[in-house]
Amino acid sequence: MQSKGSSSMVSSMVFRTRISSLLISMFATFASFYVAGRLWQDAENRVYLIKELDRITGLGQSAISVDDTLKIIACREQHKKLSALEMDLAAARQEGFTSKTSSDTDGAVSKRRPLVVIGVLTRFGRKNNRDAIRKAWMGSGATLKKLENEKGIVSRFVIGRSANRGDSLDRSIDDEYRQTNDLMILDQVEAPGELPKKAEMFFALAADRWDAEFYAKVNDDVYVNIDALGATLTSHIDKRRVYIGCMKSGEVFSEPSHKWYEPDWWKFGDKKSMNSSFGASNRYFRHASGEMYVISGALAKFISINRSLLRTYAHDDVSAGSWFLGLDVNYVDEGKFCCSSWSTGAICSGV
Repeated sequence: MQSKGSSSMVSSMVFRTRISSLLISMFATFASFYVAGRLWQDAENRVYLIKELDRITGLGQSAISVDDTLKIIACREQHKKLSALEMDLAAARQEGFTSKTSSDTDGAVSKRRPLVVIGVLTRFGRKNNRDAIRKAWMGSGATLKKLENEKGIVSRFVIGRSANRGDSLDRSIDDEYRQTNDLMILDQVEAPGELPKKAEMFFALAADRWDAEFYAKVNDDVYVNIDALGATLTSHIDKRRVYIGCMKSGEVFSEPSHKWYEPDWWKFGDKKSMNSSFGASNRYFRHASGEMYVISGALAKFISINRSLLRTYAHDDVSAGSWFLGLDVNYVDEGKFCCSSWSTGAICSGV
């Protein structure tokens, strides 16, 4: 028979053992909450950083380096992929973890990334040109949708607003949009001097709206061979940062009376060339001709992120070329994009 002292010792040991087990359980529980909280906080921090970068660059409060910009692009792409995976996981949980990817009658995925978004820059008083393009290569209604769904080619006319908002010019564009649904109406004044800013806004908004492989700028007096364009772009789809067009280095004119006057002529060399009666100075840097040129998705996203910081010059093609000077870009001088002369296999032709 145990003594009263030994019985008390056993009870004390059992009590201490229970307390230790309880403390270990509580510690494990708190540790689990801590780890889960840190993981959740890290995810929230990533989202917060992306939003802050968008806010800062959008307000033009701070310039960021090219390397940082490209890192932001990659981070944003990863964030999109993560969001898509989370949505797929949620849908799978609801549907018993079964895959139900939408397919057409041939078994191909009906929703796919567009190959190219084409922005046809147009202006007021050019409806005849737009109608001609709709009939020639862009299509309208069901034909326009078929081109998007089957070939991955999205085409939109790009136009601004009248300086007198709500006037007959604005109303006519609104009426045309309701009938055709193929216009991208920008929130900026439609004016000849605003063409470079117009091209910049198109690339930025198109990159925000469509996640395409390429983005193309075209004038509204250019005929486009859609099949040739699709074949050419497909051959460059493996290049991450590509700039395709009919490359040139035009003269910089310093005389205000000249048709192609460049107000920032002094950035390109001496004021005048002794051999030119028009007051031409040095030449512009290498850039694609403005009738039609194409940039890859990464470059369009670069424009979108830095739209408030990018400088424009007198011409939209020169402006676009200047945006890529400091980047690691693959320049493709493609003769098929020289629209001034039509040849077999050409992609575009001026009309």
